[in-house]
Amino acid sequence: MIDVVVSGVLFDMDGTLVDSTAVVEAAWTRFGDEHGLDPAEILGFSHGRQTIDTIQRFLPDLPRAEQQVIVDTMIAAEIDYVEGIVEVPGAAAFVRRLQDLGVPIALVTSAPRELAVKRMIAAGVPVPDALVPSEDAERSKPHPEGYLRGAALLGVPAERCLAFEDAPAGVEAAVASGATTIVVGELSSPVTEGLPRIAGYDGLTVEREGSAFRVRG
Repeated sequence: MIDVVVSGVLFDMDGTLVDSTAVVEAAWTRFGDEHGLDPAEILGFSHGRQTIDTIQRFLPDLPRAEQQVIVDTMIAAEIDYVEGIVEVPGAAAFVRRLQDLGVPIALVTSAPRELAVKRMIAAGVPVPDALVPSEDAERSKPHPEGYLRGAALLGVPAERCLAFEDAPAGVEAAVASGATTIVVGELSSPVTEGLPRIAGYDGLTVEREGSAFRVRG
């Protein structure tokens, strides 16, 4: 049961608003095959994190410049690959409803700006004006910096925000920021204990309540 009054909403992207599972799994599987690494182990670590964090985790002995070349190559390959990218059920309509009501919204993602925008457009989900991509956060999830920056862009304390997340690192970051956090999807781990959960956005309603907004579902 969700019934919360907030002043702003913070969204993760991949797995939260946009289902890009096929693209992400293909990219990390290719990386694993090229470097003799287990794709399943890579995917278990990478979800919700910046690409550079995963490269450093699995190829720690490479010089930073070479790690960055791999990151740039992977991202360049993914930017125009949008086949199979769809919205998480109900995401587009829910974001539009928030926008229509004037709810301050920010997107907080571990993806670079160009990649995030293209995936959102491909999925048909409106892109919020406030966006915190990977290049704007010095410390990636699970550090709360991205969510704190997102809240700051909205001019709303993080404690007055509702955050939607689907990955362990992202949930940890959202909770650490002080935002009320909702888990999207089936993630089950210690960081999700006691948190409300949704499979999609179709069952959520939002209405203005004074200068704030009530979200129910």
